[in-house]
Amino acid sequence: MHPTINITKHKRLFFFLFWSILAFSVWPYIHANNRPFYWLLQCTILMTCFISISHYLSDIALPKALKEGRMKRFIVLFLLGILLLNAVMSLCFTLFPYYINDTAMLAEMQATTWREYYIHRLFSSFPSAMAIVTTTCGIRFYEEHYKIEQVNAKLKQEHLEAQIKLLQDQINPHLMFNILNHIHILMQNNVELASTVLLKFSDILRYQLYECNQKQVFLHQEMRYLQDLVAIEQVRWQDELEVDCTWEIDNRQLQIVPLLLVPLIENAFKHVSRLPHQQGYVRIVCIEKQNVLHLDIENSYNDRFKREKQQGGIGIANITERLKIQYPDQHRLTITLGENNYTVSLQINLNDSNANT
Repeated sequence: MHPTINITKHKRLFFFLFWSILAFSVWPYIHANNRPFYWLLQCTILMTCFISISHYLSDIALPKALKEGRMKRFIVLFLLGILLLNAVMSLCFTLFPYYINDTAMLAEMQATTWREYYIHRLFSSFPSAMAIVTTTCGIRFYEEHYKIEQVNAKLKQEHLEAQIKLLQDQINPHLMFNILNHIHILMQNNVELASTVLLKFSDILRYQLYECNQKQVFLHQEMRYLQDLVAIEQVRWQDELEVDCTWEIDNRQLQIVPLLLVPLIENAFKHVSRLPHQQGYVRIVCIEKQNVLHLDIENSYNDRFKREKQQGGIGIANITERLKIQYPDQHRLTITLGENNYTVSLQINLNDSNANT
């Protein structure tokens, strides 16, 4: 059941009990011997005033003030409501003894003038009037505050989802462009090899079209996807680059958000350096143990022989932002730039499958 519905039901039950208890509290106080009709009439008038003024303030004036941001106006209405309720209560307790000829209360009133007795009633009834109005408005304010919190939480979640979608969408076209560019280059020299890469590309495209629309995918599926990407890069670099990979997974039921690790794999091949007369290298170790994913990537890198910066890079900034949003306090990312290498170490705790998506 929706939380708002529960709150509404609890509020109705609370007010039913609140007004019932208040009515039974007022009843013996104003009860006059042998005149049941008159004390019932007085009780009815008082309760009608209590409920009307209180619920006008709590159900009409307060929500309108919160919506329009005019709380100063509501405070004025709130104070006027208390004063009006206090005046009505005092008037009832002053006039009804005369009307029903309550000898006990008339004897009490004869000690003072009618005006003095009424002023005395105003002061003595003020705390009760304030307590009644404050209780009803306080309950309503809590309800409205809860609704605002719910709306804000929903908007925050929608904003996070839109932000994640934007970050993920940055990967798709960028990755597709790179792979298609590889295939185009291969077709100029080796059609058979280009055909092999094209088959790998079809697997990658199928995964992105059908699997990546979900909020989470199985870790072994994401790992297979990364293996296809690395295979394409190996075909592209051939003997110019040594690629050494280790892929291990213990729990095939673990899930991870899709395309999260792609920028790290891409970044290694994109910025790998080759020293003169030496073969460059990329080493990838992707292991899951005890529900923790360990991804360690190392590539040869030298600032003097680094490749020219390419346009459209998203790399580390993208994954850093996604990790912050989707795995807060569940990951550790370490990047180290050495004299002749560049290493990235990432650990993600996948024990809680409910990542922030």
